[in-house]
Amino acid sequence: MFRLGLIGDNIKRSKSPMLHRLAGRLCGLDVTYEPLIPADMGLDFDAVFDQCRESGFRGINITYPYKERVFPTLNVPDPRVRAIAACNTVIFDGAGPSGTNTDYTGFVAAFRESLPAMTPGTVAMAGAGGVGKAVAFALAELKATALHIFDTDAVRAEALANALRTNAPGMTVSVCPTIEDATEGADGIVNCTPLGMTGIPGTAVPSALMPKAGWAFDAVYTPVDTQFLMDAQKRGLATISGYELFFHQGIDAFHAFTGARVDTKELRHALRADALEQA
Repeated sequence: MFRLGLIGDNIKRSKSPMLHRLAGRLCGLDVTYEPLIPADMGLDFDAVFDQCRESGFRGINITYPYKERVFPTLNVPDPRVRAIAACNTVIFDGAGPSGTNTDYTGFVAAFRESLPAMTPGTVAMAGAGGVGKAVAFALAELKATALHIFDTDAVRAEALANALRTNAPGMTVSVCPTIEDATEGADGIVNCTPLGMTGIPGTAVPSALMPKAGWAFDAVYTPVDTQFLMDAQKRGLATISGYELFFHQGIDAFHAFTGARVDTKELRHALRADALEQA
């Protein structure tokens, strides 16, 4: 049996438990997957993490706001993930907890599947936290020409920019003092903040700042139809929803946990069927 879980603060509506259980069923594996909210458990993140490590979990996913916090505690073999300095997937084995980042690989897959004929171009990104780091490095792999980063924490934004300049020199990187500055001349607009998530209303990029052509991606997927994405669609932008990142990072995490490859078409169908049943 593969005992898995997810640690995060705002995950009551997460579809990750169902994705991994369905993937296990399709692969003929016995998979359990538990949502773990530290505040609801009366524990801090470190205590929940230790509890997972000591009670037989094979692995856990980590989501907002703990992806950077968990990183220093892990063995991270992939140099790309060490450069990102944030992990969303942890595996427990005899060598101790090891970490990877399937947000990084998942965004690359989501972009290539959703916009196969498009290149990122110049990208404005709001948010330089855990998911922002992964998406930024994924944009470099996708051959984005330039990345304009805005974050309310300028120190965090500059740290990400410096990491990109060192590890992804083919992409021009700048830190912008406002979202208005970041979006000027952009071909793509990316939201990697929690704004728009259930319980955190709003949008990181006002509609008037969006280009009239190009593309947009929102890392938020609960709900899927965020204000950010609806505004982008009204402006005529091609869009990638946070659901696509959720789906592809989940596939990669499932493989990391179990070694199995799930059929992506079958998994999409199973998730749609489950959603219709729940509705």
